[in-house]
Amino acid sequence: MEGKSATNLLALSSDPASLGDGGFWAVSVSYEGEWHCAKFGDVADEPFNANNSWPASDDQWESTFSKQGYIDYVERIRLAIADGDIYQANACRIYSRKNLESLEGLFANLLASNPAPYSSYLRIPGVEIASASPELFFEMTDGEGKRRVKTSPVKGTSATEKFPEKDRSENIMIVDLMRNDLSSLCETGSVSTPRLLAVEPHPGLFHLVSDVVGDLRADVGWREIAVQLLPAGSISGAPKSSATSLIAANESKRGPYCGLIGWVHGEQAVLAVAIRTFWQDEDRLHFGSGAGITWSSDAKAEWDETVLKASRLLKIAGGRFDQ
Repeated sequence: MEGKSATNLLALSSDPASLGDGGFWAVSVSYEGEWHCAKFGDVADEPFNANNSWPASDDQWESTFSKQGYIDYVERIRLAIADGDIYQANACRIYSRKNLESLEGLFANLLASNPAPYSSYLRIPGVEIASASPELFFEMTDGEGKRRVKTSPVKGTSATEKFPEKDRSENIMIVDLMRNDLSSLCETGSVSTPRLLAVEPHPGLFHLVSDVVGDLRADVGWREIAVQLLPAGSISGAPKSSATSLIAANESKRGPYCGLIGWVHGEQAVLAVAIRTFWQDEDRLHFGSGAGITWSSDAKAEWDETVLKASRLLKIAGGRFDQ
């Protein structure tokens, strides 16, 4: 991420409070809230160099939902919206195939063929992730005695620069959620939205992106940030508590997908939402794809959105992909 290379592993922690010691920490947080924090002694600004190439594969990608199963899931969400239980929820599915290789070579291919603003590779004991995330979840900068924070929810995906009103409404809904989340941590009156519904080009598609910024209160630490902000609103829904309950009832464990990946160094941090992300679990390679569901969603179109998000990256990773 940002050309940073961290080596010389010093410590591992599952406690977000560890991030406040001033050192450089690489961070992975699962959607379910499991923290993997790795402190490194040496950090350099240099490009990524893979020690391994990425082999071709003919293994079949398998999805946790069939097309009809996903459509049925979307309709269950729409029914919950009609009943007044939620306003929006993110419905995800996970692709998996066999893999016994390090993800270093895959990450090098992602950098070359699908450059993303928050690309990152992490390998520590028990965790290996190669991410081409386009979405900033939490950036912290230190200036003039204040810790300025920013989140940039991505809601709205299209093959062209044109977006339906459903996507624009969904983006604004999640912006309101993130404004509320940040307000619980920031100085009164400091939260604002300097960018709303911006169209950003990314490889093979376009996104609607907004920015929410604020000044953290002096008493706020990483434990408070973890409790108040996770999981990210853009990959859960609104109200967040009801959406996460609905997701838990319908999906298998997401793991690193839809969690966070990035780094923290003193009063600076860049943490991305772990979408467009591959991760290794024993002998299986995984990749997640999802779509935000509102009452106006068309279930087949939402399935097609998950295919659009996944197809380019799965082709880079190799293997047989049948949607």
